[in-house]
Amino acid sequence: MDVHFLCAIAYATALAFSALGSAVGTGVAGMAAIGAGKRYFMEEKKFPFVVMAFVGAPLTQTIYGYILMNAILRLSNLHIAANSPASAYVYLMTGGALGGLVIGVAAYMQGKAAAAAIDALAETGKGFANFMMILGVIESVALFVMIFVMVTLNKMVS
Repeated sequence: MDVHFLCAIAYATALAFSALGSAVGTGVAGMAAIGAGKRYFMEEKKFPFVVMAFVGAPLTQTIYGYILMNAILRLSNLHIAANSPASAYVYLMTGGALGGLVIGVAAYMQGKAAAAAIDALAETGKGFANFMMILGVIESVALFVMIFVMVTLNKMVS
């Protein structure tokens, strides 16, 4: 199998899986925002703009996938130039796929938590800062995975 193809799989999956999770997570949170908006409008209340922060929270995982993708691309280019064995590319593929998958799942779960936060905020009008901290904890999972995969791949394929 061509090493360029293996490299493409390695870095494409990192971005694709994380972006997929971001898309689904923002969709879930967006649906909750629309439902909350309906409630606000029916009661003739002003819809709070801070709800958009909850909807957009899962988007950052796409950025983490992009950063991971670029790290894998850099490593794969180094290994192509060095004519490395195929095992190096298998590590890169695995890191890209699993790293992107976990980042994407974190985005999805963050979207689900954001949906619950939107519902709670709409009902009570309180808790924005607390809810954002909860989303931040979920965000940490994606950030840690990105960093740990990048560090591990650097050590394994160097």
